[in-house]
Amino acid sequence: MNPRAESAVPAPVPRVVLVVDDAPDTLRMLCDALALEGYTVLVARDAIEAVERFEMAVPDAVLLDAIMPGQNGFALCRQLKSVPAWAHVPVIFMTGLTETEQIVEGFASGGVDYVVKPLKIPEVLARLATHLRNANVSRLAREAVDVAGLGVVLLDTQGRIAWRSPQATRWLEDAMGGSLQAPSRVQDWLYEAVQRGETVTSLSDGSQIAAQHLGQAGPGETMVLLRQAQRLGGTVPERLVNASLTPRETEVLSWLAKGKTNRDIADILGMSPRTVNKHLEHIFEKLGVETRTAAAAIANALLQDAPSVAAVGKPPV
Repeated sequence: MNPRAESAVPAPVPRVVLVVDDAPDTLRMLCDALALEGYTVLVARDAIEAVERFEMAVPDAVLLDAIMPGQNGFALCRQLKSVPAWAHVPVIFMTGLTETEQIVEGFASGGVDYVVKPLKIPEVLARLATHLRNANVSRLAREAVDVAGLGVVLLDTQGRIAWRSPQATRWLEDAMGGSLQAPSRVQDWLYEAVQRGETVTSLSDGSQIAAQHLGQAGPGETMVLLRQAQRLGGTVPERLVNASLTPRETEVLSWLAKGKTNRDIADILGMSPRTVNKHLEHIFEKLGVETRTAAAAIANALLQDAPSVAAVGKPPV
């Protein structure tokens, strides 16, 4: 291999894991094991230090002791999940607690998993790798919506912002006067979209953004899609015009937008799942997206208000 070509390939960025535990032996054991797996490890001995680590650099995952002096792990997890910029980080509890009520409390506070002490390092590493992979897939899917010129906000069961994409953050800060320091005003506007299905607000440049309720995104999460309001008109969206979808591809995209699987679409349209997959590959390439989530978001946001594009092969309601 050409040495120059080899050096031009960027090295993978190490994943950062924050370990929060007041037991020195546990910290030492986990730090050694994680370092051998190529992770960058941050350490905190209590909740205060954990928050300080987050303020310096947001980790990719947290291994969190449930029982610590001062603020316990459950309360710390709730605190982390209350901050939109931190809420996406998966938290795995480490605990000797095995009662059902305690396990349920861990999940209710926002944890994605738990491992029982005494720790089995191979199990910890396997669970950590799985949740890092899932979190990365989720992040890429959500960011793909930003690439499509849209924004996404996730609300928790209390109507609070649990996560927002970068584009959504920019629009909301603009609409709310340059900052999100008055979260109740932001949340009221988004909650109005959930109640009414859609609502519109103005930006500083005179344009408008619409918030559209898309339903449940996961357990306890509600998804709201943000888009430029001018896209709500009857004109054909530029992205779809330039995409030049075939009638068959439009049919497949329309059914994808309704949440159908490849096999469902194959049964409906009388083709093989492999053919559906091939159509989707072409659709993704033409729309400039990489995921089903992004393609479905574009279809939901645009096809319904573009009769000249959606009419071909549009499924019946």
